[in-house]
Amino acid sequence: FSETEKIPVMRGQWFIDGTWQPLEEEESNLIEQEHLNRFKGQQLQESFDMEVSKPVDGKEAIHSLKLSRNHVDWHSVDEVYLYSDATTSKIARTVTQKLGFSKASSSGTRLHRGYVEEATLEDKPPQTSHIVFVVHGIGQKMDQGRIIKNTAMMRDTARKIEEKYFSNLATHVEFLPVEWRSKLTLDGDTVDSITPDKVRGLRDMLNSSAMDIMYYTSPLYRDELVKGLQQELNRLYTLFCSRNPEFEEKGGKVSIVSHSLGCVITYDIMTGWNPVRLYEQLLQKEEEELEDRWMSYEEQHLLEELYITKQRLREIEERLHGLKASTISKPPVLKFKVENFFCMGSPLAVFLALRGIRPGNSGSQDHILPRTICNRLLNIFHPTDPVAYRLEPLILKHYSNISPVQIHWYNTANPLPYEHMKPSFLNPTKEPTSVTDSESASAVPSPTTSPVMVRRHYGESITNIGKASILGAASIGKGLGGMLFSRFGRSSTTTSQTLETGKDGAESEEKKATTVGTPPFPHSSSGFLEPAVELEHRIDFELREGLVESRYWSAVTSHTAYWSSLDIALFLLTFMYKHDQEDTDKSNLEAI
Repeated sequence: FSETEKIPVMRGQWFIDGTWQPLEEEESNLIEQEHLNRFKGQQLQESFDMEVSKPVDGKEAIHSLKLSRNHVDWHSVDEVYLYSDATTSKIARTVTQKLGFSKASSSGTRLHRGYVEEATLEDKPPQTSHIVFVVHGIGQKMDQGRIIKNTAMMRDTARKIEEKYFSNLATHVEFLPVEWRSKLTLDGDTVDSITPDKVRGLRDMLNSSAMDIMYYTSPLYRDELVKGLQQELNRLYTLFCSRNPEFEEKGGKVSIVSHSLGCVITYDIMTGWNPVRLYEQLLQKEEEELEDRWMSYEEQHLLEELYITKQRLREIEERLHGLKASTISKPPVLKFKVENFFCMGSPLAVFLALRGIRPGNSGSQDHILPRTICNRLLNIFHPTDPVAYRLEPLILKHYSNISPVQIHWYNTANPLPYEHMKPSFLNPTKEPTSVTDSESASAVPSPTTSPVMVRRHYGESITNIGKASILGAASIGKGLGGMLFSRFGRSSTTTSQTLETGKDGAESEEKKATTVGTPPFPHSSSGFLEPAVELEHRIDFELREGLVESRYWSAVTSHTAYWSSLDIALFLLTFMYKHDQEDTDKSNLEAI
C-alpha cells in the first residue's frame, strides 16, 4: 500500500461466532469489563479453536448486561450470547419462543472471547534465527501488492508446518517480501505510447509482465533492474537488523526465495555477472582465432601494435583501480551472506546456457554458483511449469537422464531424508539405440561427452510455447545483447547442439537423438544410478503431480502455484531448520 493510505489497527477482544469478525471496540470493552468482574478466575471448558457446542436450550442466563442497542446474556463462563433490542428482533424472538424455540437458538449470536489466557510481560514470540527474502518475478507492475499477498500465503503455510513438525525448536523463520519493480522508471511511458489500441487489455497485460524480460536483456535498462533489487535487499536487511539487534550477534542466517525472472536477477547480483565481461571474453576469443589464420606482414605488424596498446591500457586501468581502492573501500554487493538460494519456476538455466555455460567434469555447485557466495543452491519446479528449467545438466551432462529429486508430500509419514535419496534414471527401461562400431569405439561414458538419451516429454506443446517465449525474449536485442547471445552461445565442441525453436529444429533434434547412441551407465536392476561422477548435492527438486491433475491446465496454472503449497513450505523449512534440528537431536541423545 502507498504511504498516504492509513489503515486503522484495532484490538479485538470479543468475536462473532462463525465469521470471527470483532465486535465494535466500545461494546467489546464494556463486555470485557463485565466478564472480568463476574467470571475472573473461573476455569474455561473449551479452547479457542474448538467446535461450537450445541445452543443452550432452556438454560437460564446467569448474568446479563444492557448495552445501547443490544444486551448480552451469560449462560456460563464460556457460553455468551448477544441479542439485538430492536423492535423487529423482539417481535421475532417472542414468536419463535412461543413456537418452542429457545431464546439463544432463535435470535442470539454467540460470542467468543479472543483469548483463553491472560497475557504476561514474559510472553513473546520465538526468536527469529533465519530470515527469508521472497523475491518476485515478472508481472509485479500489473499487481503491485501481489508479492506481499504471495509472501503472506507462504508465511501462513510455513506457520502450519512449523507447528506440526518443528514445534520443539525454540527458533523461528521469518518471511519478508521484496518488492523491487514499482520504484523503477525504466522507459517511462514510451512503450505505452507506441502500443496500438486494439486488444488493449491483452497488450497492457503483456507490457506489465513479459516486458520485464525484454528490459532485463536490454543493456540500457538491465543495470536499473539489478540495482533496484540489490538496494531493496540491503535496505530490508538493514531495517530488520536495526529492529532486531541480536540477530547478527547470535549468528542469524539469511536465505532467498526467488520466483521466475527474480531468480536470474538475484543470481547476477550474487555473482556480479555483467554482459560486458562476456563481451570481453568474446573479443579475446576472436583475437585467438585471428592469430591462427595466415596474415600478411603488415597485418601482423598492426596486430602486434594493437596487442601492445591493449596491454598498456589494461595496466593503466589496473593502476587507476588500485588508487581508487586505496582511498575508497568498495562495499559488498549484498550486506549479508546467503545461506540458501531457492529458485522457484526458474528460467535461470536457459540464461546460463545462452551465456556459454557448459557441463564440466566436477560435480560441484561451484561450477555455476561458488559455495563462498551461497552455501546451497536449490531449484524447485512443477513438472508442467513451462517457464522452469533444470540446472543439474549444466554441471554434469548425464544428469539430463536422471530424474529430479521428488519433493515429499507434507503429510508423508517418516519420509526418507533428501541426502539419502539415490539418483535414478528418468526411464530406467529405455535401451540405448544401435550405433556403428566406429562411433561406439570413440564414445566414452564421460559427463561432458555423453549425448542425451531420448526422454519422455509431457505437455510438450505447452512447454515449447514457454521455451520459445523465453529464448525469443532473451535474444531480442540487436546491438551488444544480440551479438552476445548469437556469437558466444555457439560452442566449438562437437557435442554441443545448436538451440533451435520451431518444428524443424525439434525434428532434427529428435532425429539426432535416435541415430546417436548413449553409452550405458552402470546401474542396478532397480534403476538406481551408480555413476563414477556424482553431484556433491542434488540441486533439482520436482513437485509431485496431482492424481487428478490435467497436465495442460496445470501448465497454465503451475507457474504461480508455488506460494500456497504445503509441500514447498515443508521443503524450505527442512533445509533452513536442518542444523537446528541436528543440534536438538544431538542434545537429546546426549541427555539419554
